[in-house]
Amino acid sequence: MNRAKNLARLRDGPPLDALIVGGGITGAGVALEFTRAGLRVALVEARDYASGTSSRSSKLVHGGLRYLAQGDIRLTRESVRDRTELLRAAPGLVKPLWFLLPVRSGDKYGRHVLGLGLAAYDFFAGVRTRRWHDAESLLVNAPVLSPHGLKGGWSYLDAGTDDARLVLRVLAEARHSGALAVNRLAVESLTLGANGVDGAKLHDGVDDLSFEVKARCVVNAAGAWADRLRGEVGGEPKLRPLRGSHLLFEAWRFPLAQAVAFFHPDDRRAIFAVPWEGSTLIGTTDVDHRDDLDREPGIMRAEFDYILKAARSEFPNLDLVEADVVSTWSGVRPVVASGSNVDPSKETRDSLILEEKGLVTVTGGKLTTFRSTALAALRQAADRIPELKGAQAEAHLFASPSPATIAALSNAPPELGERWLARYGDDAIQVKLCAGADELRTIRHTGAAWAELRFACRSEQVVHLDDLLLRRTRLGLLLRNGAAELLPRVKGIAQGELGWSDSRWDEEAAAYRDLIARCYAVPGTPP
Repeated sequence: MNRAKNLARLRDGPPLDALIVGGGITGAGVALEFTRAGLRVALVEARDYASGTSSRSSKLVHGGLRYLAQGDIRLTRESVRDRTELLRAAPGLVKPLWFLLPVRSGDKYGRHVLGLGLAAYDFFAGVRTRRWHDAESLLVNAPVLSPHGLKGGWSYLDAGTDDARLVLRVLAEARHSGALAVNRLAVESLTLGANGVDGAKLHDGVDDLSFEVKARCVVNAAGAWADRLRGEVGGEPKLRPLRGSHLLFEAWRFPLAQAVAFFHPDDRRAIFAVPWEGSTLIGTTDVDHRDDLDREPGIMRAEFDYILKAARSEFPNLDLVEADVVSTWSGVRPVVASGSNVDPSKETRDSLILEEKGLVTVTGGKLTTFRSTALAALRQAADRIPELKGAQAEAHLFASPSPATIAALSNAPPELGERWLARYGDDAIQVKLCAGADELRTIRHTGAAWAELRFACRSEQVVHLDDLLLRRTRLGLLLRNGAAELLPRVKGIAQGELGWSDSRWDEEAAAYRDLIARCYAVPGTPP
């Protein structure tokens, strides 16, 4: 995925069938489905792939029990169906995740109401996973739970993922099918022809140059920024940006064998505590995000205190304190506004797909349902590209790794071979081949190997240090201070693969430390 080559092919090549704007999970899914339909497709991202909501989620691929509580049976059914498909299509990247759902005296939803919801969940999935546990057996399964008012609880099956790596895997699949993708390439403006939008003027933030690209269809998959492009064709704002924030703890300090869904003691909102990548995350909030969307979002003090209070209430024996928090992150969800002053948590998570003067907008929705959303966008774009009418989706989201790739990884450490096949598909062989001395060793508890950083620098369009440590790998989230202790060794890899001078490294490291302090640390942490 060479950035310079893709940029040159985009700038100097023939007009596109489809230009996808936005490199999150929605844009990646649209690029894959459009490319598989036989179109000439390019995806552009103003910042970095998955740098918006798609790297800042709760890491869940789930049906969404709360959608049932809101009466949205269609969205729940679609989510459960897509979760089941992702578990089948991306084993090891999308993983089964058992949940416990404690039931306590005075809860709004008791055993029987929650059981009915889980029964619907199981019905949509075609398999029964729910099971009721009395209080005693629940505490055996999760001794860290508070016993106060505990009547028992349900266990059920959902799924989890590394959200940023899922985006990159979908993009890699699109690339193998013929798509171009370029990050740090922003839309300056849309261009208009006789039939409406017919392309865009793009600005390359790396080399500071601008050029125009023509396309029969421009798809606006810019997430929380989608209303900006819509404004160029006269579209009225439709989104309500909502911020969701999370805390992360080391697993030894917050040990969970399975995820726990529970209700916040103050407002009874659902909170999730989830084992993830050798750590434990907990969240999320749901508040209106009124800050400038171009500023990297960070957790507010009130959100931090809100989540920590939930953790201390549900897991009192752990005696969690502020100093135990390894990192934080916040994402801005592109939620479709209902038009009323409804509580943020009650806004629909459904997708919005519409065409305005030739601009096809795809936004809202959920990580879990990205493929259904992409296929709906394909149908919408058929008005601009007639050959899409009747196009059928391929049965498999990802191609299975070839026997040659599997054989080449047979002598890699087993945990790394399985991890790389899940995250990189047939590119996994390149991860192994690029490994230097001692780079097949994993980094502390994260599961990541040093070879993954080298491969990312060589093949995954790393432009800045945060691309490498926050999204190509998740080391900046999983280790304290944004993995500052690793920077001397990371410097050698980045300089060798990216050609960074000492002064460039110093600039990148300073900017990265400042970003971690502002947006990924406990609020008020100095850089």
